[in-house]
Amino acid sequence: MSDEDSILFERKGDLAVVTLNRPKALNALDLAMIEKMDPQLKAWEGDPAVAAVLIKGAGEKAFCAGGDVRAVWQAGKDGGELTKTFFYEEYRLNRRIHMFPKPYVAILDGVTMGGGVGLSVHGDFRIATEKLMFAMPETGIGLFPDVGGTWFLNKCPGETGLYLALTGARIGAADAAALGLATHVVPSEKTEALEAALAGAALDADPHGGVARAVEPFAVHAGEPTLAPHRATIDRCFAYDRLEEIFAALEADGSVFAAETLATLKKKSPASMKVTLAQLRRGRDMDFDSAMKMEYRLSQGCLRPGSDFYEGIRAVLVDKDHAPQWRAARPEDVSDEEVEAYFAPVARELQFD
Repeated sequence: MSDEDSILFERKGDLAVVTLNRPKALNALDLAMIEKMDPQLKAWEGDPAVAAVLIKGAGEKAFCAGGDVRAVWQAGKDGGELTKTFFYEEYRLNRRIHMFPKPYVAILDGVTMGGGVGLSVHGDFRIATEKLMFAMPETGIGLFPDVGGTWFLNKCPGETGLYLALTGARIGAADAAALGLATHVVPSEKTEALEAALAGAALDADPHGGVARAVEPFAVHAGEPTLAPHRATIDRCFAYDRLEEIFAALEADGSVFAAETLATLKKKSPASMKVTLAQLRRGRDMDFDSAMKMEYRLSQGCLRPGSDFYEGIRAVLVDKDHAPQWRAARPEDVSDEEVEAYFAPVARELQFD
């Protein structure tokens, strides 16, 4: 493997290591990386010489800043197949990680958003550093929190998962640990030593226990979560099943936090927020596979011509004016029928091996 490869695979003892190797692009995940990683994980799953897998990002800024949605945007404008294949293959990889029988360790050292969350949060060990910047920012680009967001955001305490989903709020290691998104916090400067310890550990007899014992000496206290003082407000204001009621609750709350949260929401795509709210509410009792199949339908709904996705990517990633003109100006302008259309069956439904 050359350092020019966008994803690298190596073995260190009975530890297999994945390195996302696009540091200049903050290790953004493209289809080629997905198509290399999925069969490699499958091979390692059946290889008795591999006891555990570790995944990390190259460079000092990011684990993975998300999926390469600009390429998907271009394909959508050009009528290309990437609008279908990217999400199809990405979600299959997310499931591979979720079902992986061996310890899967992700080092979240820096920016971890969207598709990067999908490469990490479904594994057993999510090691955050003080540099973690975690977010699911999809409602700001006309999408929804995918890569299994239906599953893991609903497992966050109270209404914090919905808060993260609708606002795209950025959180650090302390909040990620408090919400169960990170399992451990390790100083960034200790991650190389941690990797060496995992590579040198005897994992074959008890892989999960062996990884846990190797991580423990490096773990530190996560610190105080910034969302903790606002939990009551979040749980109260985000408890509703209609976006208009959430807006009204935030408006009536009177706190600075609620006012700032409402101002943030008013910048997001109203259609995306309504779809996201419906997604999480419907997904509360879904199993993982059903959630991912629903998300694939939603991805295709979001990529229909004229959807907010094209305007969101234009505003954030192409022209970078950060002034999207959403199709609907307010939540009230998005009908229930329009939301329901995002959940409609598609010609090729997501299938798993």
